[in-house]
Amino acid sequence: MMQRLGRILRTLRPNRLDRYIIVKFLSTYIFLITIIITIAIIFDFNERIDKFTQSHVSMQKVIFDYYLNFIPYFVNLFSPLFVFIAVIFFTSKLADNSEIIAMKAAGMSFARLLRPYLLSALLIAVTTFVLGAYVIPKGNVAKVNFENTYIKKKKSSVVENVQLQVDSGVVAYISQFDNETKRGYGFLLDKFKNKQMVARLMASNIQYDTIAENRYTWTVTNYSIRQFKGMREEITSGAKLDTIIMMEPSDFFYVQNQQETMTLPQLKEFIERQSRRGASGVSAFEVEYHKRFASPFAAFILTIIGAALSSQRRKGGMGTSIGIGLALSFSYILFQTVTATFATNAGWPPMLAVWLPNLLFALIAFVLYRRTPQ
Repeated sequence: MMQRLGRILRTLRPNRLDRYIIVKFLSTYIFLITIIITIAIIFDFNERIDKFTQSHVSMQKVIFDYYLNFIPYFVNLFSPLFVFIAVIFFTSKLADNSEIIAMKAAGMSFARLLRPYLLSALLIAVTTFVLGAYVIPKGNVAKVNFENTYIKKKKSSVVENVQLQVDSGVVAYISQFDNETKRGYGFLLDKFKNKQMVARLMASNIQYDTIAENRYTWTVTNYSIRQFKGMREEITSGAKLDTIIMMEPSDFFYVQNQQETMTLPQLKEFIERQSRRGASGVSAFEVEYHKRFASPFAAFILTIIGAALSSQRRKGGMGTSIGIGLALSFSYILFQTVTATFATNAGWPPMLAVWLPNLLFALIAFVLYRRTPQ
């Protein structure tokens, strides 16, 4: 039994040819990503240099607070496209040099040839997942703060006329809230049952407790509570009351693309909390949540498509394979964008909208794999 297991492990261990393909794949991918990121940084810096100068921001902050958070975001954004291009580029080169013909002549099947490709895709997929789930959201927070401070120069700390469903059948209203002091004015909390109001809490001020163990702890002052029981009404009032309300100051301030600033656990918690509240407008967050899992799988699908397209010598050489590959990769990105828009604006199930491009292109990958000579 142990000998058999040892033989299986030896067959799975990458040999010299596997290592050659893995190095070619990853080096081409890193080279292409480096080029596009360098170009993007040059264009972005050229566009923003006047604002950097006017804001008197130090070059150290520009590099460490902005561009070091700019790079991982764009690496993840362009990763599926450049996985595809990298596979087509170096595989077409192997095919043009008759290296793939030599491998097949030595008895290597196309399925066996794909093994180092898929190992490389696995490494890229894991890196993409970790970056997208944990690293990039934290970087996006720093990047947004930098932009608001030095580029856009707008960071509102006061919001007015906040209306928020904090729980099922419970709606809060705040006339004005100051995020600097964590204090609100003109507070109402209405509770409904079977579409009828059963209780109302009114307070002149509401203060968020920043040091309490429960992050939903608030203190209301000069309050009164009205409870409606049929035709009867009970009123209680007081000067101060500590209470638990399922909301926190961050709920009052909407940040564009806020879902991109949340790590995977934060995103999951936010979706669950909003769902418990019965709040609307959660689809964009659900799309982002499912995209964190779906995007890494694109590395495998596009790798198989790229290898199947470029493993044979074609009339027109590498240019034909790259042209077909670019068309397919841009189709994938366009289809992904369209389905995500349908989920956000047209009520499509977010999970289906995010995974549909992967399912369709997985079918294309399977057809191309079956049509490639083994």
